[in-house]
Amino acid sequence: MTQAATAPQTGAAATLRDVVQVMDELYPPALAASWDAVGLVCGDPEQPVRKVLAAVDPVAAVVDEAVAGGCDLLITHHPLFLRGTTSVAATTAKGKLVHRLIRAGVALFTAHTNADHARPGVSDALAHALGLTDLRPIDPLPTAPQDKLVTFVPADAVDSLLDALAAAGAGTIGAYDRCAWTTEGVGTFLPRPGATPVIGEVGKVETVPEVRVEMVLPRERRAAVIAALHAVHPYEEPAYDLYELAAPTSPWGTGRIGVLPEPEPLQAFLDRVRCGLPATGAPWRYAGDPQRAVRTVAVCGGAGDAYLAAVARSGADVYLTADLRHHPASEHLAEGGCALIDVPHWASEWPWLPDLAARLGAALTERGTTVRIDVSGIVTDPWTGSLQGGTP
Repeated sequence: MTQAATAPQTGAAATLRDVVQVMDELYPPALAASWDAVGLVCGDPEQPVRKVLAAVDPVAAVVDEAVAGGCDLLITHHPLFLRGTTSVAATTAKGKLVHRLIRAGVALFTAHTNADHARPGVSDALAHALGLTDLRPIDPLPTAPQDKLVTFVPADAVDSLLDALAAAGAGTIGAYDRCAWTTEGVGTFLPRPGATPVIGEVGKVETVPEVRVEMVLPRERRAAVIAALHAVHPYEEPAYDLYELAAPTSPWGTGRIGVLPEPEPLQAFLDRVRCGLPATGAPWRYAGDPQRAVRTVAVCGGAGDAYLAAVARSGADVYLTADLRHHPASEHLAEGGCALIDVPHWASEWPWLPDLAARLGAALTERGTTVRIDVSGIVTDPWTGSLQGGTP
């Protein structure tokens, strides 16, 4: 079953390069984990793309769906070659898929942990499917280290200094450039023998009206900014301070913690989960008192038991994720941790697909191109059924 996420329209076809550029803007590759494999797997960047299929897994049934549907591009969450490969010969299941895609002219693109960490990303879509708001990451990504530069300059040199420091990389805050704080003061100094002061005389105390300038900068731009300071500052020996700033909390990262509009019993929240997520043949499990109150909820699309400790510290009333293992779950509960809900891996990540389709389609439309983006409804969870074990 395929769900049409964007209606076909008349307009210029996008190229694969156009689509990849938008995907990289929505889900920056720099957000991916170091071990991950994301991006374009196969396809000619110059090929036209009029129809896209979005799916969780690049498995045979999904590839068949993309080919049969006349798609030019298949976008999946999970990589085809996560651990790398030295061959794509059609002697393996994955090699056969690559050959089938190439023969049919279907490109393959993957957004995995970069889509997990992005905002909005996989866990945002999962949280929204359950009605959660006020979202924040369970495990925020570290932000890029920043410094603050403080220096002192005559008033008539402030603008030229700000321009030079900004060009070197200082003064960017969000969507704003050349950001600075200035305040007036008085500087004093005594030039010693051998000095060649721009203002004042050797051996004579000098007092000069100056402006204090403060600018933030990425730590990686420190050397360039200090070099610009020395190049433009009118003084022979400019005075400056450089502070290493504490890293702020990042809005990007793994999982999300949010709140429900009103508290409700865990049993009611379980019903919310059943209605909000797609059904599969795999079992859904939970641990906790069905009557316990739930208001703060942690979710993580995909395997999430690595974040049980962070969830426990967060004050969440329940944690919903996939692939919870016996021992981590048992230890979490024994330590008084929150209730747990273990859903199928595919079901926890599928809600991202309609959101991806909507955002990608809107961005391509803004660029003057038209692409139809469908969402695959094929359940690609490997478990196709469940049974109740034990002796009657």
